[in-house]
Amino acid sequence: MKVVVVESPAKAKTINKYLGKDYEVLASYGHIRDLPPKDGSVDPEQDFRMLWELDAKSGKRVSDIAKAVRGAEKLILATDPDREGEAISWHVVEALREKRALKEVPVERVTFNAITKDAVQAAMRAPREIDAALVDAYLARRALDYLVGFTLSPVLWRKLPGARSAGRVQSVALRLVCDREMEIERFVAREYWSLVATLATQAGGVFEARLVGADGKRIARLDVGTAAEAEAFKRDLELATFRVAKVEAKPAKRHPQPPFTTSTLQQEASRKLGFAPAHTMRLAQRLYEGVEIDGETVGLITYMRTDGVDMAPEAIAAARRVIAKDYGERYRPDVPRRYSAKAKNAQEAHEAVRPTDLGRRPGMVARQLDSDQARLYDLIWTRTIASQMESAELERTTVDIDAAVGPRRLQLRATGQVIRFDGFLTLYREGRDDPEADGAGGEDEDERRLPPMSAGDPLERRRIAATQHFTEPPPRYSEASLVKRMEELGIGRPSTYAATLAVLREREYVRIEKKRLVPEDKGRLVVAFLESFFRRYVEYDFTADLEGQLDRISNHEIDWKQVLRDFWRDFSAAIDGTKELRTGEVLDALNDLLGPHIFPPKADGGDPRACPTCGSGTLSLKLGKFGAFIGCSNYPECRYTRPLAVPNGEEGEGTPGTRILGQDPETGLEVSVRDGRFGPFIQLGEGAEGEKPKRSSIPKGMAPAGLDLERALALLSLPREVTKHPESGEPILAGIGRFGPYVQHGKTYASLGRDDDVLEIGANRAIDLVVAKEQGGGRGGRAADPGRPLGDDPETGKPVAVKAGRYGPYVTDGETNATLPRGQAAEAVTLAEAAALLAARRAAGPSKRGAARRKTTKAATAKPEKTAKAASSAKAKAPAGKAAPKRAAKKAAKES
Repeated sequence: MKVVVVESPAKAKTINKYLGKDYEVLASYGHIRDLPPKDGSVDPEQDFRMLWELDAKSGKRVSDIAKAVRGAEKLILATDPDREGEAISWHVVEALREKRALKEVPVERVTFNAITKDAVQAAMRAPREIDAALVDAYLARRALDYLVGFTLSPVLWRKLPGARSAGRVQSVALRLVCDREMEIERFVAREYWSLVATLATQAGGVFEARLVGADGKRIARLDVGTAAEAEAFKRDLELATFRVAKVEAKPAKRHPQPPFTTSTLQQEASRKLGFAPAHTMRLAQRLYEGVEIDGETVGLITYMRTDGVDMAPEAIAAARRVIAKDYGERYRPDVPRRYSAKAKNAQEAHEAVRPTDLGRRPGMVARQLDSDQARLYDLIWTRTIASQMESAELERTTVDIDAAVGPRRLQLRATGQVIRFDGFLTLYREGRDDPEADGAGGEDEDERRLPPMSAGDPLERRRIAATQHFTEPPPRYSEASLVKRMEELGIGRPSTYAATLAVLREREYVRIEKKRLVPEDKGRLVVAFLESFFRRYVEYDFTADLEGQLDRISNHEIDWKQVLRDFWRDFSAAIDGTKELRTGEVLDALNDLLGPHIFPPKADGGDPRACPTCGSGTLSLKLGKFGAFIGCSNYPECRYTRPLAVPNGEEGEGTPGTRILGQDPETGLEVSVRDGRFGPFIQLGEGAEGEKPKRSSIPKGMAPAGLDLERALALLSLPREVTKHPESGEPILAGIGRFGPYVQHGKTYASLGRDDDVLEIGANRAIDLVVAKEQGGGRGGRAADPGRPLGDDPETGKPVAVKAGRYGPYVTDGETNATLPRGQAAEAVTLAEAAALLAARRAAGPSKRGAARRKTTKAATAKPEKTAKAASSAKAKAPAGKAAPKRAAKKAAKES
């Protein structure tokens, strides 16, 4: 027997079918070992010795693999074809050696880019050894991340209360977001005017031309800066005669984009589908591991963690066949397209992300996928096919126009573009991160068609428009544009971007607002601290250079421990330099860096740092037990405080740390946002004597600074009825409790997910959460798994479905559950088989597990004297020398 180890059970199940009875395929469930989160796991004093540990679950999986390996013909490591996959294989071998399970068993490493029968069998015929350089690069990366995280984070905790953590890549990504916010805050809008003439040809064709010059001088977009200048130009144009000076038409081509890499897949899925990078990668993982089609489980896409953009020759040939068949020979170029990666070191020369079978069109697999999986597969298939299609052929036309008014000459220009042959554009157009930022004269105008005209033709003036504009600040990063920027700077690896962004949100360093990343005050404080005292380690060039060194390790060029030694020498010195750092020094640095943010200019021109309570004190940043806040220099005589950021410089009237939103139209009471000991909250009025005013906490992810009166009143009105329960008819309510937002049905409470909004959650999602909780789905997490519907039970008439359960797949009709027999695949079970299993379960009565659970519940709710009596009886009946009954009696008495 040959033992094959892969990462996931889904991958194991598929590959087992391909390889047959001579192979046993086991799953490691990802990494089996990790560095324990404590000091000393990486020891620079011992030449960076790394201590790895197995958790309980991983220990059992390693034991299962060791048991299978003993006496096996060989061990084949078939984990993913990247650094992480190489590392998992290395960990498996090391763990088996510690158990002395390998002995003389030969070890082989195989990789495949797609989970298909041909790819897997071809990989088995070309084994190799574990790539030591890739493992070294992994070890260096893990050691660096550990040394930064576990050395720098404690400094943050001591010097900056409320900070959660710092990381080698995480902190640099956060700096990008914070730097962009600083740019926006410092931006000063500039006024400018555009002048556009609506003109007509002799044949009646109407078009627009823009003023681009006057008296032989070029006029740029921002050159007309005042209304007076614009009005003068407009007056002259209204008196001018217009004539075509020159017409220039140039052919052009627009070429298709290459197929997806990890990074471009995340970007485009965010732009076109609205998916977060982490969600995109989860869906891609499922498509890679495969679904059942025509009785066979097949992977639908190639490996999704890649920097490569080229495709295998057979994939290119398949794409060209699809193009010729679906779109015609005109859309298939004479020569196949080949792409090369722009990245400095495309990771291990992987293929691009593409469908495993390009003849498997999106409509053919949609029924086997859920909605999001189907949309992502469609995007990947479309981009892949388009990448091999013919270029679009365009004709770009520029018309220069002279406007004469007396001795003065003004120049205007009209541009247009005609698509002569759409080529790949018939199928695919790449999304843009900031289409709203294109501005006047952008792509939309270029794609206008101009009417026919020739040099010397007179033109009729229809209308002259002078329009005022203001320059706009750079847009905040979306998740897609941040991923793009990180890749451009060489920060981190595309395969880690999704996890990095998720950490920033989980640490509450950033929030997402209108699909844009907004830094929280906590995040800005962390970046300001790091820029002040560890600037080198959040520099973009330094982080990118470190990534380059990791790439060189993977290419066998440099020693991984030397990289660690060089890094640790300077980094440990920087850490030591902060040991004597006093709180005053930290505050001075943060006040200097964050001053424009936390003390924005006042509309009346007053001093933004003047204390509104005592009038003589100066406001500055303070550090407290619960984090940073703004306080008065006259403390303790003046106890004014407020949160870090107050929108538009507004201060609360009368009460420090209070912002008045307006009045409740029903009661006339003031609605305010206040800063409390446990965070900001909303309050209605001040409360009658002896009574507490009505209050509501603000859910995580909802920025207090962005709250308006309407949303505040909605929060104060909670709980609200969302819908009726489909079975009981009782209301399902949504509200905010001690542990955050929830939905409630009777005595069942289910917490909302991170992406749920308590004010907007709809009926379907609320019912899913409640049903999941009622069926034992845990603390309000995911919606109930609907499973695969099989039809109605012929005996009871109830709908039957097969689901994935904690103890394996099972069938259910909503009341009765029956576990599938060992070896029976959930994907293959039929309605008749499910009905027979359910009938047998009903006939057998309640399961032993259920009976035991009810018995335990009954014992737990029994009266204390009865429990004690039972314990005493058990003790009396217990045979001498038997310890177990004694322990049971003692436990029962203790529980009473």
